[in-house]
Amino acid sequence: MAEKILIVDDDVDSLKLIGLMLQRNGYEVIAAQTGGQALAKATNDLPDLIILDVMMPDMNGYDVCRRLRGNPITQQIPIIMFTAKTLIDDKVAGFEAGADDYLTKPTHPAELASRVRAILQRSSAKRQGGSSKGSTIGVLGVKGGVGATTVTMNLGAALLNMKLNPVIADFRPGIGSLGITLGLGNVNGMSKLLARSTGEISADGINREIATHTSGLRVLSCTSHPREGLITISPDTAVAIIKELRNIGKPSIFDLGCGYNPLISRISTEMDRLIVLVDPATVTLNMARELLQELAKHNRDRIHLVVVNRAQINLQPPWHEVEHLLEHEIRAIISPSPELAYQAMEAGMPMVSFQPNAIVSSQLNKLAEDVYKVIESK
Repeated sequence: MAEKILIVDDDVDSLKLIGLMLQRNGYEVIAAQTGGQALAKATNDLPDLIILDVMMPDMNGYDVCRRLRGNPITQQIPIIMFTAKTLIDDKVAGFEAGADDYLTKPTHPAELASRVRAILQRSSAKRQGGSSKGSTIGVLGVKGGVGATTVTMNLGAALLNMKLNPVIADFRPGIGSLGITLGLGNVNGMSKLLARSTGEISADGINREIATHTSGLRVLSCTSHPREGLITISPDTAVAIIKELRNIGKPSIFDLGCGYNPLISRISTEMDRLIVLVDPATVTLNMARELLQELAKHNRDRIHLVVVNRAQINLQPPWHEVEHLLEHEIRAIISPSPELAYQAMEAGMPMVSFQPNAIVSSQLNKLAEDVYKVIESK
């Protein structure tokens, strides 16, 4: 049976063009021209996917999206926002409302068809109960201070809230901060493991070094003791640890710090998904372009680009310009929240647990859901 797609747009020409393209690709198409019609058809027809315009006369697309997500009948239907609004703030608003993807007009029909296929494949994998067992997720900053540690522990907490059983870990002797940030003190389980030979790495040995946060989140961290930074890390030992963690963490999430070096070059190839963090500053974006080109040599498709806004900036490049410069799709945008970050750190908790209804928590939860969907679809 053909998958059913609901197109919502007040422009008749857009409805016809998108509908014709989708029909040629074998999909069943239904249409709505207002937000009210969209809500009714989504509830009655239960489409497999909704393509939703933002600017409509009776109700904007953000409100429609929020109402769909608030209805138990429609909350699991994937949504692609398809609009002429191009600023990063517009994309943030779309994801915060609950969209799974965001495309701007005009878009080449081949790109729209590709996005539709990808979303439907992820949705199908979720319905069939795909598992994230054995998966590895790396979090790498283009430069220091963009939030690799913060994103790592919040991803772990978000996945734990999704009833998974993740482990978060780092390979940063002398500057490891996962343990102290979560109120566990200077736990040194990873440091002990990195001092061993490859043959000494085992699942039992790793389990003995894992610390557990009060939330149940499992942590394998280096310490911040300066002399620990003198440890020479064997890439082979690091890879052996990652391979064993595939059988322990479901999934395992690694704080890889920032930049590129021989160790990152080796262990990044062990990551099923590689989250690369950038901020919108011109210097950072230029650095990101070089790093992404290097990382893409192994497997371009595993890269998950995330923009982290560390301060409220009025003048930002439009997100589509950032995507063009970096030649990668932006999968998430994280808003600045310095006060909440400070309060959560003082409490020894991830932000998604400390204040789950905050905007930044919603963004981090959405990032976790997106990464999980991609893992499931593989």
